Amino acid sequence: MATSNDIRKGLCIEYSNDIYKVIEFLHVKPGKGPAFVRTKLKSVTNGKVIDNTFSAGHKIEEVKVITRKYQYLYDDENGFHFMNNDDFSQLYLNKEMIENSNLMKAGEEVTIILKEADETPLSAELPQSVYLEVVEADPGVKGNTATNALKNAIVETGARVMVPLFIEPGDKIKVSTEDGSYLERVKE
Repeated sequence: MATSNDIRKGLCIEYSNDIYKVIEFLHVKPGKGPAFVRTKLKSVTNGKVIDNTFSAGHKIEEVKVITRKYQYLYDDENGFHFMNNDDFSQLYLNKEMIENSNLMKAGEEVTIILKEADETPLSAELPQSVYLEVVEADPGVKGNTATNALKNAIVETGARVMVPLFIEPGDKIKVSTEDGSYLERVKE
């Protein structure tokens, strides 16, 4: 049994008969009144995000988790199929369990968080950034460079990314998996 002082990003807790992962937290110690922890929790079962405030010293039920690397194989209409590279066992995840899943390409290595007690998958985390090839890009408008102008581009996974005007089809770009934003062009 942990307390609200042990809350940190990535911690999985049992709350309201569901398992939640802490996305954001802030320890607040006001000048008047008791301290508290303001959190943003994401349900690992349905992806719903809620805000919650825990008072200082509040007891929370921590869920023990393990992480393993899996290779993304393919997807179907319901979810995604992964393979453990150590024992070649396969795992299936629902689409709601993965954020920005449109940035995953076949063969990508993903970290899957499993509940330690019965090894049920809770969520999956993509790497910080991925390298993708631009397959289609809007033409850049000449003279539109006074500010950091962006245009639409579609990458090899089908995801839409806003990129600078100089990016053309065939270019490889680095994309952040956290928010799906363009980071840089990759030199080959």
